[in-house]
Amino acid sequence: MPSRFVFLALAFGVALTGCGRPQQPKMPPPAVGVAVIQEAPVTLITELPGRTSPFAVSEIRPQISGIVQKRLFVEGSTVTKGQPLYQIDPAPYRAVLDNALANLATTKAKADRYQRLMAENAIAPQQADDARAAYLQARATADSARINLNYTRIASPISGRIGASSVTEGALVTAQQPTALTTVSTLDPIYVDVDQSSAELVALKRAVQAGAVNQGGSLTARVSLKLDDGSAYPLDGRLQFTDVTVDPSTGAVRLRAIFPNPDGLLLPGLYVRATITQGVDPHGILAPQQGVSHNEKGEPTALVVDAKNIARLKVIKTGRAINGQWQVLEGLKPGDRMIVEGLQRVQPDMPVTPQVMPQTAPQTTQVKK
Repeated sequence: MPSRFVFLALAFGVALTGCGRPQQPKMPPPAVGVAVIQEAPVTLITELPGRTSPFAVSEIRPQISGIVQKRLFVEGSTVTKGQPLYQIDPAPYRAVLDNALANLATTKAKADRYQRLMAENAIAPQQADDARAAYLQARATADSARINLNYTRIASPISGRIGASSVTEGALVTAQQPTALTTVSTLDPIYVDVDQSSAELVALKRAVQAGAVNQGGSLTARVSLKLDDGSAYPLDGRLQFTDVTVDPSTGAVRLRAIFPNPDGLLLPGLYVRATITQGVDPHGILAPQQGVSHNEKGEPTALVVDAKNIARLKVIKTGRAINGQWQVLEGLKPGDRMIVEGLQRVQPDMPVTPQVMPQTAPQTTQVKK
């Protein structure tokens, strides 16, 4: 009898089991962190390597031949425009001038006398004309001799820092010799030459023409410097001009900025990094880089949460990169909720639970080369 009851109990249990299976608990949508896309003016800044070069350079060469009597400057010092640098022996040139002046006095007296005689019809007009021509020629010779005498004192044509002298006292120098006696360089202000990709420059100009970027005049673009040791140069400069040709070997365009250099800290040939402010995108959109992926075509993509909290895949177009952000040119609009955390748990068209992440959107876009 007991075995019968056991059999009935087992049969009843099997019957209950066959009536239905317990349902698995439904999983909630995965939580993701989202950044709300905002529109704000973005200053377009490019950081490029460059070299300093003098504002003006003058190679000092003699215009006459002679023996150097004196060197009138200290090598490495600052000289001013018109300051004497060398004295060449003036004696031969003074003698030539004295002879020319004597000849000038003789021819002038003769020309004046012949002019009076011609007025009295005592001589032919041709004789007076010849005397006048001889006087004018003598005056030109005297002027030339005076110029050569002045050339014996060589003065600086510009103000700036003077380099080492290639000659000493007693050296023979010749007119227009190929070797410069010394070099004077104007270092305040000073130039900084940098090269920018021609593709980036063309893209910037197109953006300006389309009204997507506001750009001041090229002569007013602000430029700042970092020195080779990483320190910031204390004074700002301005972009002076952009070259009109592209270097075929590098595909780059030369940009030149000008900087004040009152303390002489910047020397020619110094390696620097120039940060150039090239314009402002008044409707800039910045997106965190961790939320941007790429599809099989290599196109940048982002997952955006729609009004129904469904993750939607969008193909976007990015511009310049900054510290942790991309400048978005197409594909995102203000107010979009872009997934930046939890991407590994999400697939397109999947429901999610968005949580807005705190963020601070920088106002500067910077490209480092």
